[in-house]
Amino acid sequence: MGRAVALAGELKWATGPVWPPPPTPDGWVRMDCHLHTVASGDARTTLDQLAERVEAVGLDVVCITDHHSVEAAHAALARDLGVRIIVGEEIRTPSGELIGLFLSERIPYVLPVAEVVQRIKAQGGLVYAPHPFDPVRAGLRRPVLEALASARELDIVEVFNAKIPDQAHNDAALALAQEFDLVPGVGSDAHDPHGVGAAYIEVPDFDGPRELLAALAQGRVVGEHRPHALRYPSLSRPLA
Repeated sequence: MGRAVALAGELKWATGPVWPPPPTPDGWVRMDCHLHTVASGDARTTLDQLAERVEAVGLDVVCITDHHSVEAAHAALARDLGVRIIVGEEIRTPSGELIGLFLSERIPYVLPVAEVVQRIKAQGGLVYAPHPFDPVRAGLRRPVLEALASARELDIVEVFNAKIPDQAHNDAALALAQEFDLVPGVGSDAHDPHGVGAAYIEVPDFDGPRELLAALAQGRVVGEHRPHALRYPSLSRPLA
């Protein structure tokens, strides 16, 4: 199983005695940039389970990025889950999926990429490209990514996604981030409680979107590949 411990922009693979990673530096936080709850429809983590898991893993910040919903993220803001919450959404477009972070309201799916980006920016949010080179999932492909990056409309590229078994795809994302001077994101992409925190990034503490971008540029990637959890039937489950 591949494990990564690295400073942003210097992703290296490590096994054996180098794992676990060194202690998180003082004044830094552990952040999982991409995870799902029951509100996604294809995930099963409730908010109560999320609270238990972040305590067990030692996460400080989580981005709840459900598919086409901000319901659970807003519900989490209204509760004390023992972790800082960033409201996000994973949005399907005709060109692939992207994530908006720091959202105040839901963005509809299947809108053109340009409109989705505009709606994220209008809310003061950040545009985040998840699993961009994974061939089995609908991330934005290279021509779209390069166009967004060239126009300075793409803020964050996910350079480590815990669900990707072939690390060449994570490496390609890192290379894209370096080529266009974009900051890295790291996500467990968890759809079940035990996946939360399988990957995260350690960054200097921050306040708001602009400070997060500066913090991510200094971040340390920590993660390991974790295969997809078994699929569960779609059921109506309470968020809690």
